[in-house]
Amino acid sequence: MGAGREVAVFGAYGHTGRFVVAELCERGYVPLLLGRDQDKLLALARTRPGLETRQAAVDDPASLERALHGATAVINCAGPFASTAAALVAAALRAGIPYVDVAAEIEANLDTFRHFAAPARAAGIAVVPAMAFFGGLGDLLVTTVLDDAAAADEVHIAYGLSSWRPTPGTRASGAVSARRRGDRRVRYTGGQLEYHDDALPSLEWPFPAPLGRQRVIGDFTMADVVTVPSHLTVPRVRTYMAATAAADLSAADASRPTPVDERGRSAQTFVVDVLVRAGGTHRRLAATGQDIYAISAPLAVEAVDRILTGRTRAVGVASAGAMFDAPDFLAALSPCLSLHVPSEPAPVGLGPGSSRPR
Repeated sequence: MGAGREVAVFGAYGHTGRFVVAELCERGYVPLLLGRDQDKLLALARTRPGLETRQAAVDDPASLERALHGATAVINCAGPFASTAAALVAAALRAGIPYVDVAAEIEANLDTFRHFAAPARAAGIAVVPAMAFFGGLGDLLVTTVLDDAAAADEVHIAYGLSSWRPTPGTRASGAVSARRRGDRRVRYTGGQLEYHDDALPSLEWPFPAPLGRQRVIGDFTMADVVTVPSHLTVPRVRTYMAATAAADLSAADASRPTPVDERGRSAQTFVVDVLVRAGGTHRRLAATGQDIYAISAPLAVEAVDRILTGRTRAVGVASAGAMFDAPDFLAALSPCLSLHVPSEPAPVGLGPGSSRPR
């Protein structure tokens, strides 16, 4: 059963990992359940009869090699990715299989590009970091808006979340990133990352329905500042977060996501609104859907499917927009993602010649 269809999922019992396992099963793949905690693996296996569990640890290369034996690809869902990504990428290259992760950690994604670009290219193996809601989706939207152009003056990506109930993994990954940058903030300007202690600006963003106009925090920097510039010439990439969602994330007593449907998704809705300025023109494209953690599963699994079926545009380490046909990829997500071209005017302060929201 499933010969040639086995996909290893490291961190299979985590919040996003469970969505990925379910998505793989729905698409006819056979997930191999990987992780550090054998008890959690066995508990997950009881809900998925017939699936194999394989205990492995990132500080034990031999265990990773055993865990990946016979797999056709690996999806890493276990954060903090500063601790897991490098070991899993190295193990995937040794096994000769593609690697995809759902990392939102800016520094961990940078490490993947810096340390594995040459060996992955030499091995002819696809490695796709940040293939998730943060990093991957925005990159696909920006690439689609640019319509095969390779450059723009500015990219703005606004995240409108109805709420944010962060998982423990999100909090742990955020804490690791903060420590790595000495609790400084980060933005992408002048063609490079810049670490700073400036106060974060705010402005109103005219999201399309269902959110509408929302106050957003500027320079709320996400993994898009790694994925987009990795293959597009863009001197400024700005990301924004709805102020209410940012407050949820920083709340000391924030609760975890609560399932509301048969797929285990929360009631959270999202809008990702991309605005690209090239010359004197603005172009926009927005995506709406439900549950930022759940949507990472079809993003990651669609990526694996396209890699395994030869529908790629790059080799080695590449972001979603560089690795895949972005408009076609987004079209494949239509059952769970809706695309819109917003009719509202661009936010004040983002016109030609401006670099910062006011």
